Amino acid sequence: MTILFLNQAHPILRKRLEQLGLRCEEDLTSTEGELMSKIGRYEGLVLRSRVSLRPELLAAATRLRFIAREGVGLEHIDTEFAASQGIAVLSSPEGSRDTVGEHALGLLLMLLNHLHQADRQVRAGEWTREPNRGTEIKGKTIGILGYGNMGQSFARKVSGLEATVIAYDKYRVDYGDEYAQAVELDELQARADILSIHIPYDPLNHHFIDGAFLDRFQKPIFLINTARGLVLDTASLVRRLESGKVLGAGLDVLEYEESSFENDSILDWPAPFHYLRSAGNVVLSPHIAGWSFESKRGHAEVLADKIATLLGKG
Repeated sequence: MTILFLNQAHPILRKRLEQLGLRCEEDLTSTEGELMSKIGRYEGLVLRSRVSLRPELLAAATRLRFIAREGVGLEHIDTEFAASQGIAVLSSPEGSRDTVGEHALGLLLMLLNHLHQADRQVRAGEWTREPNRGTEIKGKTIGILGYGNMGQSFARKVSGLEATVIAYDKYRVDYGDEYAQAVELDELQARADILSIHIPYDPLNHHFIDGAFLDRFQKPIFLINTARGLVLDTASLVRRLESGKVLGAGLDVLEYEESSFENDSILDWPAPFHYLRSAGNVVLSPHIAGWSFESKRGHAEVLADKIATLLGKG
């Protein structure tokens, strides 16, 4: 059985697959069109997000048994078509859940304590204290939207900060635990001082957090998004930042990134992005919440385990 790596994975993944008796090859440069002529030779694919696996490409993969996504999002894989062809789609959210939880907490601490702004000011020779007076997490109600791997990890990270943590997940039942109380969405919007977003992207979640959604919060909120950019309507967020409905935002993902992922064209993004760039109550990072040294190996270990189980070698 031969496996094709389309992105550079942690070496432990290749090592473990070869220990299972699988042959591993690597192609880090071919376009989707170029892959059409060779993809039929492989029983497995390992990738991150360099290539979109559309039906025409998957149809040419006549021997394919599995697709292993090193990471979380499956937007670039036609999962329905893959299922119709009997191709298993594996992902590895477990590999980065802790680093995402830590990053979300880091964004929140930066935002509430003006750390990003204060750092820039001191470096510029300014010693400004009163405008940088912070807000404590203690005593606040944190609402977690989506209580899967990432939402649960974030809840564990904030559990020692003496906040009340509540969660809503439309995909799950009986999901409350010692770290977060499960509530309905309207209760979350009534009680939350802080919203942390951890829902996956699918067409039904496109702009799930829009102006109407934000207006239903009964209190002004701080907002953190380490999930997917397209679940949040950026223009609506900007208007609520301007009005004070949203007190501040920490954003690791933006809806515009899908059109220019990992390139240098972000200065061409629409006007709402440039408002965020200049806003003192906004913290931005370039989709790195899950991007740690530990998570790189973690994704590899998780996928190796899942592939072994799928092939009956676990």
